Amino acid sequence: MIAASEASVGFPLLTMLVIMPMIGSIIVALLSRRRAEWVKLTALVTSVFVAALSIWMVVEFPSGSEGFEFVSKHPWIESWGISWHLGVDGISLFLVLLTGILFPLVIAGVDPHHDEKPYLAWILMLEAGVMGSFLSLDLFLFFVFFEIVLVPMYFLIGGWGYDDRVRAATKFFLYTMAGSAFMLVGIVATAFIARDDVGRLSFDLLEIAENANFTTGAGRWLFAALTIAFAVKVPLFPLHTWLPDAHTQAPTAGSVILAGVLLKMGTYGMIRFGLYLFPEAAVWSRPVLLTLAVIGILYGAIAATMQKDLKRLVAYSSVAHLGFIVLGTFAITSQALAGSVVQMVNHGVSTGALFLLVGMIYERRHTRQIAELRGLQSVAPIFAGFFTVVMLSSIGLPGLNGFVGEFLILIGSFGTARWWVVAATVGVVLAALYLLWAYQRVFHGEPDEANKNFAEINLREGLLLSAFVAVIVVTGVYPKPMLDRVEPSVKALVEHVEERTDFVSGHDHHAEGEQE
Repeated sequence: MIAASEASVGFPLLTMLVIMPMIGSIIVALLSRRRAEWVKLTALVTSVFVAALSIWMVVEFPSGSEGFEFVSKHPWIESWGISWHLGVDGISLFLVLLTGILFPLVIAGVDPHHDEKPYLAWILMLEAGVMGSFLSLDLFLFFVFFEIVLVPMYFLIGGWGYDDRVRAATKFFLYTMAGSAFMLVGIVATAFIARDDVGRLSFDLLEIAENANFTTGAGRWLFAALTIAFAVKVPLFPLHTWLPDAHTQAPTAGSVILAGVLLKMGTYGMIRFGLYLFPEAAVWSRPVLLTLAVIGILYGAIAATMQKDLKRLVAYSSVAHLGFIVLGTFAITSQALAGSVVQMVNHGVSTGALFLLVGMIYERRHTRQIAELRGLQSVAPIFAGFFTVVMLSSIGLPGLNGFVGEFLILIGSFGTARWWVVAATVGVVLAALYLLWAYQRVFHGEPDEANKNFAEINLREGLLLSAFVAVIVVTGVYPKPMLDRVEPSVKALVEHVEERTDFVSGHDHHAEGEQE
């Protein structure tokens, strides 16, 4: 059972994480365009303050806690049982930290080139929506933040993207809105069906999960409604077709944020709401979701290998990597689920850095076509060095962060999803193929005239990428602090699923293995 616990720091920490970016966004929007330096400074100070709060949250978070900490709960719409209910546990902790750190890096390191004021206002509003989604423990509140995220992302792609940006932004919006329609119906139906068991109409996640006894049919329909919305967001095959277009046309900051944290709202939602609220339906639907995850892994990798545009290649790699996260989620073992949570964070770091590097290549060469790039290693060896480390992280090289989550997912899933794991390991080999082959074509060989003047990395870019590389190396070499905080919440969730179903994960066996 996952119990909420008050861990007071004498400060409404989680509320500030959500409200501060929102206030910053409004202030930036109201500032005069003639004070451009104040616009950037306000956005940067706001995001750095939020980053500091998120770091403080991780430092204060008790290592062995399986419940929700720093809980903030206040009535909002009492007659409907809706409350401002925020909490963080080991599953959401590092996603909140990743969000807090990623936004100031993007604001400081990426130039929008035009209309900086609305751009920064949308970025901060996006941060508020993402924070709210990861912290909400009320179903209605979660839905509100889940929807808030759509608007800034639509305008960022449509206003600051590349040639086909409007079509890509519209496609992104329509796909996600269609999924959200299912979610809204599912959330409202969940609250009303659970009303008798809970004793009142309530949208509180913990009350519903602990008290509601859904019939088999109702639980499966409700699970399907929510899972469709999350599958679009992930995106899970075959609902992935909006992602390559959105990534390719989005500005660099949009791609980094989309890969870093927005896609994780889908995988996080599957764990937090799908598994927790509807364990019977999650166990029942495992074969379908595991199969779609593995198809996504293989299809994403093969499609990435075929791409001629470097940014599109990285976009398809996300489809493959997120397939691994879904595989670990529905293997429903403590090791695999811990691997999925860790991999969500690690993918955000490594793929976010890859999109930054591709953006820097475009800034210099005004092309992302692999055939037009050659020999960059000889003219920009430091740039090539950063690209190598980030690429190897994405491949899953031991000693770098990508290996930790992927290894835990595969070894943790083997007991309950053996043949799916066997098929998924082909995707590991293909990831090495498409990334190494792309690196060979772009960085090796003799540069032609167009590539001879490719500029080496500058100080601002070097500092920005160094932050990503530091996380990649430290997490890869010493993941224990992260796992110590993730595993208790994951084990509690697996126990919750086992109590409500006849599913046996063998997580006790894994726990014994870890202790040995």
